[in-house]
Amino acid sequence: MRFPVVAIYTLVALTTCGLPLQAFAQPNTNQKPASDYVVPVDETTAPVNAISNSPSVVVPAAATPTSSSTLVQAQTPAQLTPPPVNVPSTSTKPSTQKDVQVTATDVQVVGAANELQQFIKNTITTKSGSATSKSQIDRDVAALLATGSFTDVRATTQTTPAGIKVVYQVQPIVVRSLQLSGAKVLTPAVANDLFKSQLGATINPALIRQSIEQLQQWYAKNGYVLAQVATVRPSNQGVILIEVAEGVVGDVNFRFLDKDSKPIAGRTKTDFLTSKLQVKPGEVFQVNVARTDLQSLYKLGLFEKVDIALTGDATKANVTYDLTEVPARSINAGGGYNSDNGLVGTISYKDRNFSGINQQLGVSIQAGSRDLQFDTSFSNPFNPSDPNKLGYTINAFRRRGFSQTFDEDIKLPNGDSVRQGQFGGGITFSKPIDQWQTSLGLNYTRTSIRDRSGEISPVDSKGNQLTFSNTGIDDLVTLSAGVVRDQRNNPVSPTQGSVFSLTTEQSIPVGSGNILMNRIEGNYSQYIPAGLINAGKDKQDVLAFNIQGGTTIGDLPPYQAFNIGGINSVRGYQNGDVASGRSFVLASAEYRFPVFSVIGGVLFADYGTDLGSSDSVPGQPGVDRGKPGNGFGYGAGMRVNSPIGLIRADFGINDQGQSKIQFGIGQRF
Repeated sequence: MRFPVVAIYTLVALTTCGLPLQAFAQPNTNQKPASDYVVPVDETTAPVNAISNSPSVVVPAAATPTSSSTLVQAQTPAQLTPPPVNVPSTSTKPSTQKDVQVTATDVQVVGAANELQQFIKNTITTKSGSATSKSQIDRDVAALLATGSFTDVRATTQTTPAGIKVVYQVQPIVVRSLQLSGAKVLTPAVANDLFKSQLGATINPALIRQSIEQLQQWYAKNGYVLAQVATVRPSNQGVILIEVAEGVVGDVNFRFLDKDSKPIAGRTKTDFLTSKLQVKPGEVFQVNVARTDLQSLYKLGLFEKVDIALTGDATKANVTYDLTEVPARSINAGGGYNSDNGLVGTISYKDRNFSGINQQLGVSIQAGSRDLQFDTSFSNPFNPSDPNKLGYTINAFRRRGFSQTFDEDIKLPNGDSVRQGQFGGGITFSKPIDQWQTSLGLNYTRTSIRDRSGEISPVDSKGNQLTFSNTGIDDLVTLSAGVVRDQRNNPVSPTQGSVFSLTTEQSIPVGSGNILMNRIEGNYSQYIPAGLINAGKDKQDVLAFNIQGGTTIGDLPPYQAFNIGGINSVRGYQNGDVASGRSFVLASAEYRFPVFSVIGGVLFADYGTDLGSSDSVPGQPGVDRGKPGNGFGYGAGMRVNSPIGLIRADFGINDQGQSKIQFGIGQRF
């Protein structure tokens, strides 16, 4: 699923002259020396442009901008009008005579540097070669004082043969300090550093404009993509007031949409979703935090699409999460006949969002005239809003079927195929620590090897051991621990990122067999966008790689061997046909690409090996069956998104020249 980077628009309040130095102040001839400090003030910031008319903004789950300029783009600058205040006229006595228009043959500015002179000439209305008057010159003086950039402004005229020469004598302010208004993330230290070239110096519009641009870049670099410099107003006292609107989050809402983007009622509770978010009302909106929230929502496995829409303006930005839920509930029923159990009926129910808080419930029952089997589980994930409570999963099961380790090639003394029966249960607790998901569990499994009629058989027809004990029944009590670091952008259909897991299981030698063993497994997957096919923002081709391995230390019941080969291992082989070993390494590579609509394709290659450990498994099931111990498979497959999940069909060819079509649910990894 692809989410393109969409820039979040902000406003940059710069006027055509380069800097809106708009403030009215009385002249001040008692200016104090400059000092390098910022005084935060509590004022209402100037009006800023609304962002509600801009399109909804999508913050991608895992998109890294190439530069800050892609995140901050200027729209029409905000028009800021300072409140009017009375500015005294420079004339000592109002003129009672008629205002005579004369030609200004020359207009000069004295007391200002070149950059400031240009600013003055842009402010006054008297221009060389145009008509002017005493009242117009008075208004020019008042306008210059009103900018706040000067402590004193005087105008003198000199008659010339063609008109008058006008000289504006100015005394620019020396910038003593800054005042910040509306700042929450912008600190005085940062502001002082950005404006240090201006502090203690005569006011310079070019330097201030440069500092404002640097301030806007600082906001963008730190992910505050809604932040605006609303206005800059100097005062005759040498203080520059900087008003900012930083994109403070107002309301945080959730909107559930169907696949056609139409609003619907959602199953997931909004208070549960709020507990997963770092974007909070009253905090300044930061794009990296929003991306983290999107990834957190995707990792729940409840949504196939998550977007963010922003409305309001930079003083109050309302955040709406647009969510498209995946189908969470499924129920299946069926029946049939098999030689072991006679007539059987099956029913299963699965809910991945039980109670609307990501709890998972699964129940599967198979009942026949000779046997009853079931598999149940319930998961309650860790909730960050209640950190004192651990997440947990409980399960119970009773299963009976053919063994992957002992298939039809291995016969019991009476000629029957091996049936493996198991029942037990367990409980696992989980809690995230930093970026790692940790778990600790206690499990119990009783395993028995039986014939078709249910009779215990501890050995096969050649006398090879089938259980660790000599009774045909093993009890295995284990403590398990694991860590997972999931950095995928989407756990359902990842297009970039990685996931790493490491688990260990230590048995406690109690019950039948007194088994003392430790089992260790590691698994790593990496996903890289290939960029060869552009099929729309939600579809892209991906290179996917997986490597996994494991080993067993100590006692090893034969049925606990690592079986290599099959739809979830080396494709092109039947289940377990490559090896049954004490240790293993398995590597896979896939190129996944969209075809059209809900159909995708894949090219794959798999390799697996038991590292020469098959002869150390009790009973040597791999050696006895002539398994090669390592194998390679390659081929192509098809993926179909269906209401019950992703359906997988793969055509694999192995290194023995054999080929198979194999089906499964979900991606290979």
